[in-house]
Amino acid sequence: MSGYDPSGIADVVYGVRASHKKVFPIYAQANFERVAKKYGRPVGTLRVRAPFFRDTLVTTDPQNIQTMLALKFKDFGLGVNRTENFEPLLGHGIFATNGKQWEYSRALLRPQFIRGQVSDLNLEEGHVKALMTVLNRHVGPNGWTDLVDLQPLFFRLTLDSATEFLFGESVNSQLEAGESGGEKDGSFANAFDRAQYTLSIGSRLGPNYWIVHLPEFHRMVKQVHEFVDYFVQKALHQGISEKPVNEDKYVFLNALAKETQDPEQLRSQLLNILLAGRDTTASTLGWFFFTMADPRYASVFRKLRAVILDEFGTYSNPKEITFEKMKGCQYLQWCLNECLRLYPAVPMNVRTAQVDTTLPTGGGVDGQSPIFVPKGQDVGYSVHLMHRRKDIWGPDAEIFKPERWLSRRPGWDYLPFNGGPRICIGQQFALTEVGYVVIRMIQRIDSIDGSQVGPVKHGLTLTNCPGEGVKVRLHFAE
Repeated sequence: MSGYDPSGIADVVYGVRASHKKVFPIYAQANFERVAKKYGRPVGTLRVRAPFFRDTLVTTDPQNIQTMLALKFKDFGLGVNRTENFEPLLGHGIFATNGKQWEYSRALLRPQFIRGQVSDLNLEEGHVKALMTVLNRHVGPNGWTDLVDLQPLFFRLTLDSATEFLFGESVNSQLEAGESGGEKDGSFANAFDRAQYTLSIGSRLGPNYWIVHLPEFHRMVKQVHEFVDYFVQKALHQGISEKPVNEDKYVFLNALAKETQDPEQLRSQLLNILLAGRDTTASTLGWFFFTMADPRYASVFRKLRAVILDEFGTYSNPKEITFEKMKGCQYLQWCLNECLRLYPAVPMNVRTAQVDTTLPTGGGVDGQSPIFVPKGQDVGYSVHLMHRRKDIWGPDAEIFKPERWLSRRPGWDYLPFNGGPRICIGQQFALTEVGYVVIRMIQRIDSIDGSQVGPVKHGLTLTNCPGEGVKVRLHFAE
């Protein structure tokens, strides 16, 4: 079943316009709904025609996604376009490889994400206090801040947290940015962001990704690599037999260097984990407070704050906050689940058929027959759209409703962290950090003025964050 325009030209034009206006996920959802209305039934899979490239299948069907990610995992890979596009920045890391290389990466990285490491919240508290120091500069005598954009603050928070976890040293971007009024153009974070943006554009160009790999992109890559190489060489020179400066502090790089001393392998894996650990977490925090600032959900904010104060105490007099207590706080988990349902950090992804194969549904006149997928065929899948399907989630699928999780167990219709063998190995790390920051923020603030937030826009690169930021005024309770 084809999309809006059989020739593909209109789809390309409208898609580019939607991306420019920061509404591409909204445009894609409207496209599916338009076709569903035409055929008088739910539509979960479309063939999108491209006038310059090979047609792409796009699916939002849980059965098809489960088949690609799990049941026929070996039939589908990342595809040469993605691996070659990502390679200059991310090397042969876990997000840019297939087959044996990917298996090696996963075996290398997975032991580093055991719960003892990811649930150490002492590290996170220091970065939350730095965030509060920045926010304090905006507070007036009446307890209200002036208008502040939380999104860049969350990106700096998660960068600081991720670099300390990975390298043993934080870049301290929060306080440096606060003192200077903004990040310097030559900063590592700026170079990393710009290089990632180039990869995101390249991902949309299919086999012509190389068009955007301009000299400026390679300069950004060089700067990023030099930054990470400093820490890699420091760890390798220290040697695994030498006693660490602080043996009680877990450092991801030091642990990884005990498994491999290949500097390029270490750099690649660190950059892959940094991308995931910083960007996805910051995006989720942005969407969470974007939602809490919506007047429609003021009662959700009030209820969540009451639960947090009861379970975890006040900001200045907190009770113990642990991984186990956060997992056991039902309403908090419902709110996090609902945020990740409506705004998964990676809303769209692609797999490429490695062999001639099939998907179980979406073909035929009724859309219930299997679909033949020839070798080399790209299949895009969108968990963002799947999470909003009214035939799966009900007529209120677009509404932030934590109570829907009272009787719902997540299955293949809920994949904020992917699924199958490539399921995110750092999901507990991300959930722990998001949960902790949410608790400490809501302990501190008792009201959010979101009157300046505006309509939903999507800042879609390799991840998805609020496209116009999270511009709010906060009232400090203490």
